Amino acid sequence: MELCLAELLFWQGLCLTVPHFPSLDGRSLLLTPCLADTPAAQVLERAVLESRVREVEEENRQIRLQLSQSQGMAGQAADGNYGNQQWGASADTGPEDGDNTAEEKNNHTGCPRSPTVQKCELIHVACVCAGHNASRDVVTLVKSVLFHRRNPLHFHFITDTVANRILSSLFQSWMVPSVQVSFYDADELKSEVSWIPNKHYSGIYGLMKLTLTKALPSDLSKVIVLDTDITFATDIAELWGIFRKFTDKQVIGLVENQSDWYLGNLWKNHKPWPALGRGFNTGVILLYLERLRRIGWEQMWRLTAERELMSMLSTSLADQDIFNAFIKQNPVLVHQLPCFWNVQLSDHTRSEQCYTEVSDLKVIHWNSPKKLRVKNKHVEFFRNLYLTFLEYDGNLLRRELFGCPTQASPESVKLQKALEELDEDDQCYDFRRERLTVHRVHLYFLQYDYTPTEDNTDITLVAQLSMDRLQMLEAICKHWEGPISLALYMSDAEAQQFLRYAQASEVLKNRKNVGYHIVYKEGQFYPVNLVRNVALKNANTPYVFLTDVDFLPMYGLYDYLRKSVVQMDMAHTKKALVVPAFETLRYRLSFPKSKAELLSMLDMGTLYTFRYHVWPKGHAPTNYAKWRTATTPYKVEWEPDFEPYVVVRRECPEYDQRFVGFGWNKVSHIMELDAQEYDLMVLPNAFMIHMPHAPSFDISKFRSSSSYRNCLNTLKDEFHQDLSRKYGSAALKYLTAQRNI
Repeated sequence: MELCLAELLFWQGLCLTVPHFPSLDGRSLLLTPCLADTPAAQVLERAVLESRVREVEEENRQIRLQLSQSQGMAGQAADGNYGNQQWGASADTGPEDGDNTAEEKNNHTGCPRSPTVQKCELIHVACVCAGHNASRDVVTLVKSVLFHRRNPLHFHFITDTVANRILSSLFQSWMVPSVQVSFYDADELKSEVSWIPNKHYSGIYGLMKLTLTKALPSDLSKVIVLDTDITFATDIAELWGIFRKFTDKQVIGLVENQSDWYLGNLWKNHKPWPALGRGFNTGVILLYLERLRRIGWEQMWRLTAERELMSMLSTSLADQDIFNAFIKQNPVLVHQLPCFWNVQLSDHTRSEQCYTEVSDLKVIHWNSPKKLRVKNKHVEFFRNLYLTFLEYDGNLLRRELFGCPTQASPESVKLQKALEELDEDDQCYDFRRERLTVHRVHLYFLQYDYTPTEDNTDITLVAQLSMDRLQMLEAICKHWEGPISLALYMSDAEAQQFLRYAQASEVLKNRKNVGYHIVYKEGQFYPVNLVRNVALKNANTPYVFLTDVDFLPMYGLYDYLRKSVVQMDMAHTKKALVVPAFETLRYRLSFPKSKAELLSMLDMGTLYTFRYHVWPKGHAPTNYAKWRTATTPYKVEWEPDFEPYVVVRRECPEYDQRFVGFGWNKVSHIMELDAQEYDLMVLPNAFMIHMPHAPSFDISKFRSSSSYRNCLNTLKDEFHQDLSRKYGSAALKYLTAQRNI
């Protein structure tokens, strides 16, 4: 006999954010480690915790005895009715309930009997998701579902354009086995509910669940419908199994509302919509779509809404008000779920009367506008559970379902074939494998609003960064007022730290034209060019300024570059505008306000031309001597290892993703621009300054590892050969130049 996860956490007092516990079928359940986040520490910790689990299993019978004794006392304390039904008692009133034991029918802390669900039965889950914030919330919900699940899943998302773009990219790059995802356009459904006045903060999207019989495929018979602010603490198959407990007439499964809202006694003159007793919460719904269509659901809910709106004038709780008014008139159609399937942490909640121990809980619903600041005596437990999945490494959820073969996607098949073709004895195997790694990508992690300019000359600053460069963001936003596209290479936990940082920053939270795209960490190298490409591909302007995050543009550079785009006729010619790069060794710098001031600082030794003392070849072709006196743009020729920062059309070549970590990542890109016959034009009145920082881990690895440097040379040779095949004899000059170095 085994303990369920929540019970084991509760009784053994283990770290909620740590353990590896075996699931009921023997697979490992992985949570974020408390120990140092290193492979050795994780392996050691796993061995220790697995040993502890074996010890716990030996003590399981004694624990069960304690549970049954505490259950008896808790049952006496919780005796009595609350709302429509005693909260602790099972509300599953299907025909097979006569076989339930007394223990199964009462509130208890033991693991419940799982309803009958086929081993590989496909479970359908629907969710309405609109906007940047909801898209972020739904990821935590999905993680909690994937963590516990043992069945194939099909997610159905009703989305606006923003959420569709974010979630489709995320799931495509996540590549979770045995998970299907479908999207439905919320805009096509708006006319179904736009006539309903609604005061709820969710707006028109809060009414969309009413349209699911029309929105979802006509051959889909049943679905679990979830709000985005839900966290699962158990296998969703248990909830799916409750469909089998529905009577022939029941079409909808809901948990009773856990506040006095529908009783109308929260404040003077509070007048809620009609509801059956305490009413029901629609954060978790079992919808029997086939039966709903049969009884004419679409017409029934419309008639209900029209009738009640004559006196109520608008909804306060969106779809929930209409569902409750419908149930009030048709109580035989509802199947009441046990309260632990939707523990509601709303304002005025009475959810604590739902359970005797936190191990009873299965679904936590953060339906208070205050979210994690809600008042509840167990809120720390709930918060820890939520934070566990918020920061949980989504890569660990890419596990196969044992015994449930599924059709692999064409992308997966292609990837697997490419991996099998790699030679593990190749000294550059790790580099080559990194190029094939599929990183999860969460686009537009924060709110993003951008209105295109009418003159079609707008420019997006494009850069990438990791956690150690976060402090540069505020300064860049002060120096560049135009749109920005940033790709951030981070772990799930780091992404949440960034979120808190951005939300607390007065500078960042007021800038809505910055697109933040999270590329989640995986593998042993920094995939710098892949991360750059994510930022580049998600720029929304005709032109891009390709830079690095540790550079500050001169004040006014955005406007100057837009004027230069017009003057250089970049719409009709292939040009790359070079912005000369300088650097300072001082952490505090009085930033020059003009070219004249910069030249003075250069003469005084306060500033230097970028990397003149360690890598002069990288920027020497800019010809700084000519730039000092230049008043008009001038053309420079490509030279080996040239890596300037440039403004180009957005449709420029992408960065070559074989180059990871340190070395040749920008050089190869400039080389391909030259191969495509872009003219390199240096701007006479533009400049940017590199700010000092500690060396990156990758440059340290490059300097200390001869095998790293040897592999980089191998990749260079292969890049040259590919360039020659792609551009013909015109590209031979690069191979010749490399051999002459």
